Amino acid sequence: MSWIVPVTLKGKFAELIPLEMGHMPALQEAAADGELWKLWFTSVPSPDKTLAYIETALAERAAGRSMPFVVRRLADDRIVGCTRYCFIESAHRRLEIGFTWYAASAQRSAINTECKLLLLQHAFEARDAIAVEFCTNFFNVRSRAAIERLGAKLDGILRNHRLMPDGTLRDTCVYSVIASEWPGVKRNLTHRMEAPANRAS
Repeated sequence: MSWIVPVTLKGKFAELIPLEMGHMPALQEAAADGELWKLWFTSVPSPDKTLAYIETALAERAAGRSMPFVVRRLADDRIVGCTRYCFIESAHRRLEIGFTWYAASAQRSAINTECKLLLLQHAFEARDAIAVEFCTNFFNVRSRAAIERLGAKLDGILRNHRLMPDGTLRDTCVYSVIASEWPGVKRNLTHRMEAPANRAS
């Protein structure tokens, strides 16, 4: 049995549902809200590349390397983004939370904070993870700030780490939360969810 298995995670504002091919139209609509694929430092698929994006994610799930989710906003039942457990190392109980993006209408809301809380809680409390990583482009200042607000710590910067679709080389900022830090991080995220003024992330 795989260490990470399909699971639906539900909070007050959002629900994380295992990705399926039938989610393609909703994901195309979500990505069109802000034309997110035009942000060169992200991996949001354009409408014509969404099928390949989903096929790759599902293939990685079948291989035990990823567990992709769509994000459903409970207020209107709309799919507003995507995220996943990725680079899963079952033998070492480590994984990364990545490939995360949200429609423009869902950004700077409680949704990202709650999704991170749900994913981290499941990883540490249900799957006994040792460490959870977050990686982002050095130039994605908004993403870096959001990760730091979660309570993750910067482990370092991997230079020329990834080749981007446009041929440029990406420097990757690597953050992590380790098991011993989880209680404090959980307290921080829970407080942010309970304080309306602090919900945006």
